[in-house]
Amino acid sequence: MSGPTRRSLIVGGLAAAGAVVVSVPSWATPTVGRGRLPYPFTLGVASGDPAPDSVVLWTRLAPEPLAEDGLGGMPSRVVPVHWQLAEDERFRRVVRQGTVTARPEAAHSVHVEPQGLQPGREYFYRFRVGDHVSPTGRTVTAPAPHAQVAALTMAFVSCAQYEHGYFTAYRRLAEDEPDLILHLGDYLYEYAKDTYVAPGGNVRDHAGPETVTLANYRQRHAQYKTDADLQTAHATAPFVVVFDDHEVENNWADEVPEQPDPNFLARRAAAFQAYYENMPLRRSSIPRGIDMQIYRRIGWGRLATFHMLDTRQYRADQACGDGWRRDCAERLDPTRSITGAEQEAWLLDGLARSRGTWNIIGQQVFFSQRDRLAGPQGEHSMDAWDGYVASRERILRGWTRVGARNPVVLTGDVHTHWASEIKADFDDPDSATLGVELVTTSITSGGDGSDTTSSGEKIKALNPHIKFFNNQRGYVRARITSEELRADFRVLPYVTRPDAPVTTRASFVVEEGRPGLHAV
Repeated sequence: MSGPTRRSLIVGGLAAAGAVVVSVPSWATPTVGRGRLPYPFTLGVASGDPAPDSVVLWTRLAPEPLAEDGLGGMPSRVVPVHWQLAEDERFRRVVRQGTVTARPEAAHSVHVEPQGLQPGREYFYRFRVGDHVSPTGRTVTAPAPHAQVAALTMAFVSCAQYEHGYFTAYRRLAEDEPDLILHLGDYLYEYAKDTYVAPGGNVRDHAGPETVTLANYRQRHAQYKTDADLQTAHATAPFVVVFDDHEVENNWADEVPEQPDPNFLARRAAAFQAYYENMPLRRSSIPRGIDMQIYRRIGWGRLATFHMLDTRQYRADQACGDGWRRDCAERLDPTRSITGAEQEAWLLDGLARSRGTWNIIGQQVFFSQRDRLAGPQGEHSMDAWDGYVASRERILRGWTRVGARNPVVLTGDVHTHWASEIKADFDDPDSATLGVELVTTSITSGGDGSDTTSSGEKIKALNPHIKFFNNQRGYVRARITSEELRADFRVLPYVTRPDAPVTTRASFVVEEGRPGLHAV
């Protein structure tokens, strides 16, 4: 993979490129005359879903990204987009290239899936429209299925509320030089300006109304993608993305909105279409009305298998009216599921078949028990797996039955860092440890935060399987080898001003074959 010199060209140069035309005389073909576009690559470039022989390359043309109609200032006509993939950042060794059509019905988004690539190697890519050349992105392919991989550096993130702060964490993540980035949901937020206000006030404003229509969602995605720090992260490594709730609406559950809304299914379909248009996803994830295939697997040689879940589209409605509830019997109903039966079977089958040393489950909401009230009643979040106890128990029994190797659950959603051991019986601290859960805090959601809170420390004390809590913003960086998985909980002291430094607040190691957390 690449060294610091190559990566620094992207991290250091992308923000400066911004909306500037990049001059590459050997590739640029001037376009003159009527209909010439202004610079269209204001949303940057991205890659995603790496396979051993392919990867998704993405961009979207938007000379006026905040246009209220959601079309980015593009004309209502198809536009040819040229692309190149090379072995070097100067494009002297181009291995694939071609031309695709950006269409108005897809908001002039482009998804390219070059085939026949070499496994486990680094590539660079770019796009051209006329004489406008995009910034350069770096990507990697996954190792071959049976490859013995020495190490993988990856990061996972969640919850980036544009109004609550600057996306500096994305830039710091890029500077850590990961080869894979998992985004576990809440890539954007649906609210109108000043509806969701962080402590101390918002430092930026959402453009447009609350996202309800396709135009609204397209505009909101475009606003987020104009952020230079987010563009830098996308250009540094491939993303593997899954949505949570705010990509559609807060706390939605299958076909049930948070508040009664006769138009919710049309809203969900619009949100899914815009999500696909703006993410580096494969054609297999193209929405079909209100349905979108988002759960999938990514293999990383014999080192790891990533099982990416969807905990929104197939779940039962939240028990007992949602929120935190005491003594809610409904949450124990054995028929309730957060994944749906088909996805549950898919996960257990994948765990049984996986040949990776590590089975990493990327998903959205808190998996481990998180009780915040002493006594037998307990108080739990109905939006998390605590609201779907039977679903969690079936999966835990299932991965024990199939002998899942080194299961690690990765989670977002809660705007705080946590590290937890997954117990056979969460009410018995002496029961067997079956795996671990690592929860990333938010990129910005919640504002600056603090090192700790009284409520967080109380929950930690009431739940002895929870080993760590932190209330700052940031992300989790992980280095995975055949012997261990090391997780570094990275934090920023503030997000209400740009350019914050990053430090590691805590680190834990999970040893191969020995489920449990070891502080280092």
